[in-house]
Amino acid sequence: MYAIVDIETTGGSPLTEKITEIAIYIHDGNSVTDEFCTLVNPEKEIPYFITNLTGISNAMVANAPKFYEVARKIVEITQDKIFIAHNVSFDYNFIKNEFKRLGYDFSRQQVCTVQLSRKLMPGLGSYSLGKLCNHLNIDVNGRHRAYGDALATVKLFEQLLDLCSPDEKIIDQITGFNKKGLHPNLDQDIFDNLPEQTGVYYFYNEHNDLIYIGKSKNIHDRVFSHFRNFNSKKAIDMRNSTVSIRYEITGSELVALLKESEEIKLYKPIYNRSQRRSTSHFGIEYFTDVKGYIQLAVKNNKGKSGQTLCSFSTQKSAKIYLMHIIDKYSLCMKLCGLYPASGACFHYEIMECKGACIDQESPDSYNQRVHRAIKSHQFKNDSFFILEKGKSVEQTAAILIQKGKYIGYGYLDYPSDEIDLESIYSCIHPFADNRDVQQIIRNYIIQNERVKILPLTTQP
Repeated sequence: MYAIVDIETTGGSPLTEKITEIAIYIHDGNSVTDEFCTLVNPEKEIPYFITNLTGISNAMVANAPKFYEVARKIVEITQDKIFIAHNVSFDYNFIKNEFKRLGYDFSRQQVCTVQLSRKLMPGLGSYSLGKLCNHLNIDVNGRHRAYGDALATVKLFEQLLDLCSPDEKIIDQITGFNKKGLHPNLDQDIFDNLPEQTGVYYFYNEHNDLIYIGKSKNIHDRVFSHFRNFNSKKAIDMRNSTVSIRYEITGSELVALLKESEEIKLYKPIYNRSQRRSTSHFGIEYFTDVKGYIQLAVKNNKGKSGQTLCSFSTQKSAKIYLMHIIDKYSLCMKLCGLYPASGACFHYEIMECKGACIDQESPDSYNQRVHRAIKSHQFKNDSFFILEKGKSVEQTAAILIQKGKYIGYGYLDYPSDEIDLESIYSCIHPFADNRDVQQIIRNYIIQNERVKILPLTTQP
């Protein structure tokens, strides 16, 4: 899967300038399957010459979402996708720097359609997007707007796919995936049989030792990403040590998350070092200060002092989620530990904070919104089943929470609307409850508003 991206900005430097528009089209190699396009408030003036070029004015972006408000959507829609753009380093570095300002490390495999065009269509006088579109008779509707240039890049990319050698897989030719240098005992036919389904996958070395466990909504794409990764010694060592790959389809993303967490702690693979003990290294805690305000803060779980709202594997992911909470519930950046200053916070200056940071809003008034944020992260029921899609359309996955404790999961061989409580109980296999799986379940429910929950008022 590919994420074809274009952006417009306030200038040319990703270090000092900001994004004003972003367009992302998801492509499966045949057609566009999803899209996300929006203007972005850059929180700075757009120069006159930029407005003349793009048509994007200060007035147009005044009420547009700020980057942090669309950051989560960008992460989700590009997850496990190859990031494609025309002159990819420009778009990618701008987006990466926007995330860096939020404390989040945005990293994706990249492909440049300029370089790919040079490889597949050598000898042209120019490889600019406009000249290539003229050469290939591609109509561009909205030149120098993100949505228009991104769609033009989609059409260019589709023509480049047609030029790829039929003797070589498209994914190999585009990404430069090279099977040379892999372990001589690795059966390379495994790459042809990897499923594009949700599940857990396992890497083994020549001694049949389990060296890595991972999970993905698309096992095929995620495994390929490991074998294209030369960004660290660990990644290269793992790639070169892998002799066999096994996978298990779960159907349910939640089951894949729970299974991965359980098995990493059980088997302790050498390349899952950071996840062996706990994946919840950082948490968003809440506590009441001396003035009576309930404060939220990102803390290391080792030095836990307050009550934990939710936990994350990295400090960066915790901070970006806290920004989401601040925006959703109109909370104060200063009282959430993200704006260290003696006076008012930045959100107060733009009238998005009601002044709790300078005692203009009472603790009672402010805490009402904090309580709503806290309540949204708690289980609505003490005992319940989560019903998910199974390994096939006829199957249902069931996850059991009983008296606030994770019990386990199992599968039933019929759809969720045909099951009864006793049959669900009988399918559950027990697994260990711990803070990590509790947080996995909480985050999953929060992030998936349509998740199917079956409350338990009686138990057989």
